Amino acid sequence: MKKAEIIQLPKFEDDRGNLSFVEELNHIPFKIERTYLIYDVPGGQIRGGHAYKNLHEFIIAISGSFDVVIDNGTEKQIYSLNRSYYGLYVPNMLWRSIENFSTNSLCVILASSKYDPDDYIYDYKEFKNIVGK
Repeated sequence: MKKAEIIQLPKFEDDRGNLSFVEELNHIPFKIERTYLIYDVPGGQIRGGHAYKNLHEFIIAISGSFDVVIDNGTEKQIYSLNRSYYGLYVPNMLWRSIENFSTNSLCVILASSKYDPDDYIYDYKEFKNIVGK
C-alpha cells in the first residue's frame, strides 16, 4: 500500500536567517513539473478533497500551519505541517484534503505533472471503488 511520509529537508542555520531547499529526484522521489500555492484561505475552509490517478505531490507549510488529511480508502491519518524545513510526500491514489489553516498560512505544493483535469478523482465513492475498499 502506498503511504504518505514526512521528509525532512536540509536546514542551514545562520544568524542572518535559516535556509532550506528541496531537490527533485533527491529529497523527493519525482521530477517537479508544476508548483502551486494555496493562501488566503478563509477560516474553516478545506482545500483538496480529491485524489490523483497519477500525480505525486510534496506539500510544504512555508508560513503558518495546516493539517493534511490522508485517506487510503480504509484509514485516515492527519499530518500537521508547520515548519518550512520538512514537507509531506503524497503518492498518487491517496485521497487528501488540507484543513485547519492558520491565519496568513502559505502552502506550496510541488507536483510531478502539469495540470490535467482528467487525473483528478473528485467522487469519494469512485475513489474507494478504484482502490478496492
